[in-house]
Formats: sequence, C-alpha cells, structure tokens
Amino acid sequence: MAPRPGMYRGDRRRKEEARKAKQEAKRQRRLERKESGASGPEIEALPDPAQQAEAPAEYVWFSPSKNRTLTTRTAAQPAIAGIDDWILLTEPPKPPAS
Repeated sequence: MAPRPGMYRGDRRRKEEARKAKQEAKRQRRLERKESGASGPEIEALPDPAQQAEAPAEYVWFSPSKNRTLTTRTAAQPAIAGIDDWILLTEPPKPPAS
C-alpha cells in the first residue's frame, strides 16, 4: 500500500494565501493607528477601588507539617483535625488610601 501524502497541492497555496492576507490586515491596522494617533489595542480600565473593596477577602494559609496550603475567607486560623501549625502566607490586598 502506498503512503498517503501529508498535504495535497492546494494546502500549501491556501496556507500561503491565508498568511499573506493576515499580514496585509496587520499592515492596514498599523496604518490606521498611525493616521489616527492611537497606539495598539485598547486595554481595559482598572477596576474601581470601591468594587475592589466589595471583592471577597481571601487568606492563604500553609501547614509545614502536612505541606499543604488552604484558602479561607476569614482571618481566623483554619480548624482541621490533626493540623495545628498554620502559617498565614498572604492577606487580601489593602484598599488604596485616597
């Protein structure tokens, strides 16, 4: 049985045309940005500090004896049977002072 070819002849041509079309679209976007004075894709605005204050607080705890981390919503040390050596790793971010 003869091995099947990996690509038939139209594949290579179609891939090359798709690559050229993509490059041309990129070139057009660059020209439009240059003419309008914009610089690249828009980035989302930072979230409002009031919304960050409403975000749930997460505390990350680590137990060296069990080599385990645990995330909680309260600052109280986790109460798990057999593990009493919890170390607080991270606190929730503090709201920026305004």
